[in-house]
Amino acid sequence: MQKGRLEAFSDGVLAIIITIMVLELRAPHGAEVSALGPLMPVFFSYVLSFVYIGIYWNNHHHMFQATSRVGGAVLWANLHLLFWLSLFPFVTDWMGENHFAAVPTALYGVVLFMAAVAYWILQTVIIAQHGEASLLAKAVGRDLKGKISPILYAVAIAIAFISVAVAQMLYVCVALIWLVPDKRIERTLAERASADG
Repeated sequence: MQKGRLEAFSDGVLAIIITIMVLELRAPHGAEVSALGPLMPVFFSYVLSFVYIGIYWNNHHHMFQATSRVGGAVLWANLHLLFWLSLFPFVTDWMGENHFAAVPTALYGVVLFMAAVAYWILQTVIIAQHGEASLLAKAVGRDLKGKISPILYAVAIAIAFISVAVAQMLYVCVALIWLVPDKRIERTLAERASADG
């Protein structure tokens, strides 16, 4: 089965998720700069989630560049990932509206954790379908970032009940780890192209 429809559907869902998140931003009633102050937690939550959605979109795109075909298991694994990503608007809004209270901050981490697990499952299913000698398997390698991220999310979830600021810092740290584009797949694709050409 060709991958084009899966990629187009995923792109559409991610675009809708971002649209929903931005629609949750409400303009202040006052015209003074000080009126923006109470909205800063909501804005910070939006920026963090926007960055995360961007990271998932970027890595999803790269992963499917190294994927030649998709089967039923890949379709379901992709839907599983999109399910967790679709919860971003809810947890983003809840966390921002409640000024980073412990429970919404922890639930935000749960969604981040589950999205990371879902991405790993999708990656694993694609590698299983294409084989250990596949382009994606070679590009992923040991996947250190993919292993560290869920651990940091789990720590942040627990710490949210002690220090919300530390939990938020951990969420930002993981985003920063992934913000630098992962060149493994691009490098592997370039190597394959030069070997073929």
